[in-house]
This record gives sequence, C-alpha cells and structure tokens, in this order.
Amino acid sequence: MRQIVVTGGGTGIGRAIASAFAREGNGVVITGRRTDPLAAAAAAIDGDVTAIAFDAADPAQIEQALPQLPANVDVLVNTAGGNTDIGTPEPATLAELAAAWRANVDSNVLSAVLMTTALRPRLTQGGAVISFSSIAAHRAGAGSYAAAKAAIEAWNLSLAGELGTDQITANVIAPGFIDGTEFFRGRMTDERRETLIGQTATGRGGTPDDVAATVVFLASPGARHITGQVVHVNGGALSR
Repeated sequence: MRQIVVTGGGTGIGRAIASAFAREGNGVVITGRRTDPLAAAAAAIDGDVTAIAFDAADPAQIEQALPQLPANVDVLVNTAGGNTDIGTPEPATLAELAAAWRANVDSNVLSAVLMTTALRPRLTQGGAVISFSSIAAHRAGAGSYAAAKAAIEAWNLSLAGELGTDQITANVIAPGFIDGTEFFRGRMTDERRETLIGQTATGRGGTPDDVAATVVFLASPGARHITGQVVHVNGGALSR
C-alpha cells in the first residue's frame, strides 16, 4: 500500500485528489488548517484516510505534526494554497502591500517548500511530488498570487533535479477555472463564470476530478519519465 500525503485535502481539488488515491487502495493523509472540513472529508471518503490539522506554511506546526505523518511517503501532493487577496481590501500603505504579498507567498510557495523539505527524508525511491501553480501565472492581472504561482514553477525545476537521483519525480499542475471549489469564496458572479468558460475550447469549467485524474497519472508508473514539467489543466483556455 502506498502512503499519500495531500495538503489542503479537506475541500475542493485536494479532497478530490485524496478520494482518487483512496479508491486505488492507498493510505491517504489529508492536512489543512481547518479541523472540521478535514474530519468531514476523512469520514466521507471511502478508504484509509487520516486527517491531521495544521498550517503547512508554519514551520513550528509542521514540526509538531511530523510524528503523526507517515514514516515513508510515496506521494506528496502540495495542494494547499489559494489567492489570499480575494475578499480583502486593496492595500492602502506600503506596509499593507508587503503584508498582502507575503500572505500569498506564504500560502502558495512556503507551504509547498516547507512540506517538501520536511518530508524529503521520508520520500521513497520511485515516488512523486506534485505541486500546484495556476493559469494565473501565465496571464496578467493576478498580482502577488500570479507571482507566487510562477515561483512554484521555477522552484520545481530545481526540485526535480534534486530528487531525480532517487528516481523521484517532481511536477506542477496549473489548473484553469475549476468549478465546485471554495477558491472564489462565494464571489464568483454568473457573468464572470460565463467569461471563464467562454475562454475554454471545451465549453465547460474544469472539475476537481479532472485535476485529480491528472495527479494520479503523474504519480503512476506510466509517468516515471515525466519530471520538471508544468501540466496545464484548463480546457484550452491558456491558448485563447
């Protein structure tokens, strides 16, 4: 049985990823900051799923959680993150601007870097690390969130080289608009949703299961020679 760790596994894409791995008979640990969504996900997913609540961007909380995490990790999925600018006021001072940028870097970059570093000694030979960027990293307009996601892609290039000696792959998934998640925090309008769907070639929004299937593939034996890559899951929106 493989051991899978999914950060941000309580809702949305992370929960779909955890469910997909559990269906294959893997042992899955889901992490996140909120206890209730994690517990609900662990109870609802059919399989061997354990929930551990901590903030993946906080070094002290990671160190405290390490004894509860698997001794050997076959697949680490760094799903935790999100656009921390959504629902917050525009920064009015340089100090507020700095805080806003740091929030997105902490949430999207440090969470992945810290978790990967903490679990590096436990990653098994032939394993996989899968992290998350966004279509926003390849378009103008998303500010610090886009910059943070672009940083994940750059960091992953170095990570792939470091892990390759142990035949561990490191890839990034960059989703476009994914329906059925908490990303927009209830601020998605019908007009905005129609615009985002209109940018796709497939004529629909993505689903968490679309992304989960890509993660499962990248962690499979069929993807052992795929590493250092960014895989776009956006229905063709990036080219339009």
